[in-house]
Amino acid sequence: MTKTPKELAFLRDLYIHDEWTKRFTDLVDKHLDLRDSDNMLYINAGTGFHAMAVEERFGEKTDVFATCENEDILTIARDKAAAISSKVDFSTIRFEDDAFDAVLADATFADPAEIESVIENTARVARTGGDVAFFLPSSGSFGEIFSLLWEAMYNEDLLEYSPTIEQLIGDLPTISHLESLAAAAGMVNVNTESALEAFEFEDGAEFVASPLVSDFLMPAWLSAMEENERERVVARLAQNIDSEEGKLTFRFTIKATLLTGEKG
Repeated sequence: MTKTPKELAFLRDLYIHDEWTKRFTDLVDKHLDLRDSDNMLYINAGTGFHAMAVEERFGEKTDVFATCENEDILTIARDKAAAISSKVDFSTIRFEDDAFDAVLADATFADPAEIESVIENTARVARTGGDVAFFLPSSGSFGEIFSLLWEAMYNEDLLEYSPTIEQLIGDLPTISHLESLAAAAGMVNVNTESALEAFEFEDGAEFVASPLVSDFLMPAWLSAMEENERERVVARLAQNIDSEEGKLTFRFTIKATLLTGEKG
């Protein structure tokens, strides 16, 4: 059953940060340096875990602003900030051009068709010479899932949707494509860092029931299907995982990628 925005906001807070976002922000923390920044904007900050951690680390020198994806997520982020007296300024404001010394964007749930606009907007709000960074899963991610999804469509006589799998694979951006998009957005001194991250589940049932999969990944991947078709494919996917893996756990991997640079 499709969740409401409010329900999804609570799931983001309870599950998604630890299970998903932290895989990327651990990479960010190894390369983020705000010592020369008076202010910083965090785009798509979710319910605020990492933005508040950044403020705790750099807040004595750097004012941290953060935008949330919708009002339900914003409410949770503000309540959390108030509870721990964090100084992060959370909002849903669209900020002016050239406003920040550093800008960081979470693009992990961005529609692949919107990646270019995400990069352009991230660079837009940075001042000339400012630091610009974003993170997302890149090409090579989710391969174990996509092959089993195709098989599930075949088993359920729904191969008319099989081009969706090819598109999902092809839409994941390569490093070179991300670098080209960054250059087109006016970024210079571009660098990328990547890390392979593995997700492990006891069996197919645990995999398809996890909030990350059932409420965030699958609804986006299978959006072209009717609800009953999605349910059939997901149920078959769980069966296929168990028949293929036997008594072994199921694992899938992503290529967590951080791109950094400066606004030229």
